[in-house]
Amino acid sequence: MTTKKVGDQGEEKAVRFLEQKGYEIIERNWRTRSGELDIIAYINETIVFFEVKTLPHGTLDMIKRELNHQKLERILKTSKRFLLKHRQYSKSYVRFDVIIIDMPGLEPVYHIENAFAE
Repeated sequence: MTTKKVGDQGEEKAVRFLEQKGYEIIERNWRTRSGELDIIAYINETIVFFEVKTLPHGTLDMIKRELNHQKLERILKTSKRFLLKHRQYSKSYVRFDVIIIDMPGLEPVYHIENAFAE
């Protein structure tokens, strides 16, 4: 199975998980030239930008490498562009979460709320 297919399946699993928790999915794979947001969702007056990592053979060190400073900066920059284009969320709280899918030693869908901030 290709890395893209594994990632797509992981994102699908994350979406199902979030919908079961009451999140409204606004966008998936929202792109600009500067980056991509895996999932954008809304719950309780909060817009949440999700980074999804599917790591069936992953470790905590891999997560740290995957979510490096450059990656987080791209997510922040891209989320600001989303908010500029979608002013209806301007009064919402903003949160950045990470979902880790299928990593050994963690729950099958491991949700980290407020994983990082600006």
